Amino acid sequence: MTSSDAPGVILSAFADEAANQKTAVQQFSALAALGLQYYSIRFIDAGSGIKNVMKLTLKEIQTIRHLEDEYGLNVASLGSPIGKVKLVDQDDGTKNAFVPFKKYLEKDVKKACDLAHAFETKLIRGFSFYPPKGDDPRKHLAQAVDQLGQIAETCHRSDLTFGLEIEANLVGQTGQLMAEIHRKVNHPAMVLIFDAANILCQGYSTVDTYEQYLAMKPAIGWMHIKDYQHPRPPAKQGHVDEDALKHFVPVEIGHGAHEWILRDFREGLPKLTAQLRRRGIPGVFLDMEPHVKGGGQFGGFSGPDGLGVALRSLCRVLDFAKIGYHIRDFDDIRAARGF
Repeated sequence: MTSSDAPGVILSAFADEAANQKTAVQQFSALAALGLQYYSIRFIDAGSGIKNVMKLTLKEIQTIRHLEDEYGLNVASLGSPIGKVKLVDQDDGTKNAFVPFKKYLEKDVKKACDLAHAFETKLIRGFSFYPPKGDDPRKHLAQAVDQLGQIAETCHRSDLTFGLEIEANLVGQTGQLMAEIHRKVNHPAMVLIFDAANILCQGYSTVDTYEQYLAMKPAIGWMHIKDYQHPRPPAKQGHVDEDALKHFVPVEIGHGAHEWILRDFREGLPKLTAQLRRRGIPGVFLDMEPHVKGGGQFGGFSGPDGLGVALRSLCRVLDFAKIGYHIRDFDDIRAARGF
């Protein structure tokens, strides 16, 4: 790890990426063994089968909280699917659900806020809604902005921050669109989440990815770390079949320009850290979501071995970028034992 004098980030991971059967014990054992102290919760089996975090019962939440204490883990963000529903009630050939927005806000968004408090995190990950397949997303920008503004306000009233992730097929599918959404929403409780692989898999080049990062940069609150390696020269796609994506790789060998991006991102880390801490967030998270064994619309998988490979790759890039980070060492074990 780099010097304590270097601007620093907090390493975390989507814990379900590390577990073959997604049990809580598998997830937490893998993360603790890798030296992580934070994780994002998405899919988990707390004793009653695999569930999305939004479906957990009070008993399951209590079980998970006890296991977090046992393995020395804290939740970085609630990996919710908020915003992964249709904007328009229209059959467009996809399986995406439509929920009337008032109901969605009062039920799903409120539930996400309650869960964030239950897991003692200040961050909720979400998305920018699906326009009808084949439509220009700009046609639906105003509606997406209106709904995201209401979500941000709901989070704000619960003393939470909503992170909007860039992803294919959504209204916010490019860095430029994400930046425009952020400007128009103009709410202190909404930040952007950069994810290089989610840009590359749409057929964009390395240079395109870096330019989209620059567009998002002023509003980035945290990053998801995964990369993608084009099997052939990129060509911009239309609708992306997310279930067919299989070229995710660790950051050192992908086309996501993480060396450039993180060296540039380093300069703003002290200011961003201070901004986040004023909202009760411990720092700037780099949240690993590597998908190195496959990815889909609502998640991905790396296995304990794949997550370990991805973490070591990220640490080498962070060392190159001169960004500080912490992985558990013997002093942490001694402290936990009261020495």
